[in-house]
Order: sequence, then C-alpha cells, then structure tokens
Amino acid sequence: MNNHEIDYKVFGDDMQYVQVELDPQETVVAEAGALMMMDDAIQMETIFGDGSKGNSQSGLMGKLLGAGKRLVTGESLFMTTFTNIGTGKRHVYFASPYPGKIIPMDLSQHKGKIICQKDAFLAAAKGVSVGIEFQKKIGVGFFGGEGFIMQKLEGDGMAFVHAGGAIHRKTLQPGEVLRVDTGCLVAMTSDVDYNIEMVGGVKTALFGGEGIFFATLRGPGTVWVQSLPFSRLASRVFAAAPISQGGGGHSSGEGGIGGLFDMFNK
Repeated sequence: MNNHEIDYKVFGDDMQYVQVELDPQETVVAEAGALMMMDDAIQMETIFGDGSKGNSQSGLMGKLLGAGKRLVTGESLFMTTFTNIGTGKRHVYFASPYPGKIIPMDLSQHKGKIICQKDAFLAAAKGVSVGIEFQKKIGVGFFGGEGFIMQKLEGDGMAFVHAGGAIHRKTLQPGEVLRVDTGCLVAMTSDVDYNIEMVGGVKTALFGGEGIFFATLRGPGTVWVQSLPFSRLASRVFAAAPISQGGGGHSSGEGGIGGLFDMFNK
C-alpha cells in the first residue's frame, strides 16, 4: 500500500463536513482553507504540490512540477498536510466550501484513478497524487469550458470530493451514453469516454439558456453528477444582488412586500 489508511465519518446534510481519524504518524492532505477543526497533537505543514510519493522521491524538480500542475488548474501552489504526532488516535475535520455533498472515494475500488472537476477535490490520504487530466480530443480542448482541464486523483487510498446540491451516481453500461451540462459533471472513473458536443438546433443554442455545449459520457464506467454547480449558484446570486452593490438584479425581493412599495414609489 502506498497510501495511508485512514478512517472517516461524514456528518451533516446540505452543509457537510468529514471527520478523518488518524492513527499515530498517519497523514491526510487537504486543500488550503478546507480545515474546520482538529484535535491536539495534530501537526500542520504547508507543502508544494500534493506531497505524493512520486513528487517527494524526485526532489525539488518533482515538487515544482507537482505545484505547477496545480497552478494550471487554477488551484493554489500549496497544500496542507495534517499528521498525528501523538500516541493515540486523533481527529481532523474538513468542511464543504458551499452547500452540497462530500463524496468519499476509495481509489482502490476504482482502478486507482478518478477524474474530477478542478475545484472538486477536498482532502485525501497522504500518497494520493493530485494531478491534471488533459483531454486528448480537440473538441474538448477548445470548447470544454469547465470540463477542459480536469483533475485526476491517483493512488489506492481514500479521497474526498465535494459537489454542489444533490449528487446522482450513475453506472454506465458499455456503449451507454449520458449527456450532461459541463458544469454539472463532478467526477468519473478513468474508463469513461468523455467528449464535448454542440447542442443541436440553432434555437436551442441561442435561447435554451443551457449553453451551446454539453459533456457526452460513454460507458462503461461510473459518473457523479451534481445538481447545483457553484458557478450556477454564484451567477444567480450576482443576478439577484442590488445594482448599487455591483450586482445585476433588483434591490428588492421577488414578489415580496418590498417590491410592492417599489411599485408605488415609481
């Protein structure tokens, strides 16, 4: 086994957090800012890249390459490790950044690799490699949008991925096709064939409100889909914000008493 074996529990419903139990000298790696709380005798350390075995063995150059890959995905150059330096079991807790679900993934049950959205990774057992997954097809490269550069999690340990809203897990049979909004795709196993296709019909593309492109996933394999991508949530919040605060919406609630007063004041 290359990865530390960690135990965990997920708490909460719409705003979840995960409790990771560490035996002495066990380590978990997390995104900067994911920490919620931790027990005494947990030592924090900021590292370049993901701290995986491959990077640590290849010296400074390997660490720089690992950090550079994270920079390409828009993530921080640094990650944080949490190590139990005590004599008994200790716990560290990581929280979701916005409403949604935490998806525990045992990479050993998914052929050692999961491909996920670039902002979905939350934490993992030390030894899990967090890299980038470039799609080979030119259509994905030019039109993939949120799905162009995706992260890959490799190893044989536990990883925790976060997604917005409710989560739908679907197992695709060989040749079965699923079309998904690019922002709603959270993760997939490495055997899923992934491409970007244009929405058919000019009217659909111009007036459908769902964008011109969607992800086409072809089985066999497993995919995880989220009902509320953060980008969609953020755009709705921005549209509803008062114009005086830089938003694109109105200063009163929809259909509320405030809107009634505004009507009479005009």
